[in-house]
Amino acid sequence: MKKTIATLIAGLFATAAFAQTPAPAAAPTTTATPAAVKADAKADAKADAKDAKFDAKVEAKADVKEAKVATKHAKARTKHAAKHAAAKTEAAKDATVAAAAPASTK
Repeated sequence: MKKTIATLIAGLFATAAFAQTPAPAAAPTTTATPAAVKADAKADAKADAKDAKFDAKVEAKADVKEAKVATKHAKARTKHAAKHAAAKTEAAKDATVAAAAPASTK
């Protein structure tokens, strides 16, 4: 048991020592040639144009969908208003007929 504890304590000290050592130097990076930079820029421009086109298409579809929903709701409101107006005129007719008819007495 004493050997196990001693090994664990030694391990703790070893990890502290390794954590303080400086990191190894990074490998030197190679510089890109102007042709490669141009090709990357061209590819990025193409990707940006493609993304912009896709975004525009998605927005257009969403706008069309919203317009359809708005038209559907407008039609429903118009239909409801017409039905409500017809019911009002019918009620007004019934009221005038009832008022015009004399009450029958027996």
